[in-house]
Amino acid sequence: MDDTKINYPSSTLQKFSRHILKVVVCIIKITSSTCAAELLRSIWSDDLEIREEFNILLFNRANHVLGWFNVSVGGTSATVIDPKLIFSVALKCNASGVILAHNHPSGNLNPSDADLNLTTKLKEGAKILEIQILDSVYSIKNFLFRISLSVNKLTT
Repeated sequence: MDDTKINYPSSTLQKFSRHILKVVVCIIKITSSTCAAELLRSIWSDDLEIREEFNILLFNRANHVLGWFNVSVGGTSATVIDPKLIFSVALKCNASGVILAHNHPSGNLNPSDADLNLTTKLKEGAKILEIQILDSVYSIKNFLFRISLSVNKLTT
């Protein structure tokens, strides 16, 4: 996983400096889905309407952001998600929680069956690793939506 680019807050720069792509210059604590949405909007690429992307936010037990990772960039209608990559990044960061996020370039407001199946699969894998899936969100142009998960720690 030498080519993995994880985005870390400055407090972990010394430990993972060769993996830094972008840096968060302050400690960010996420206390609600709205806070998470704001952070996601700030880190999402400018190609939100052109190609599908899958990102994760990584958290410690206090819901401080450890970093974020772009898992996959696809085409106009899909992107390939490898659960092993998501969990290897989460474990490498010693993350206690993860928010899953991807976009729908089509503007479709509803999660697909594939979205729901993937979320369920990732939730099951995370449970084994004792990592909480705090939320699962998807975005279209100016909106962010949640896939209902019975979210563990975040409030709306």
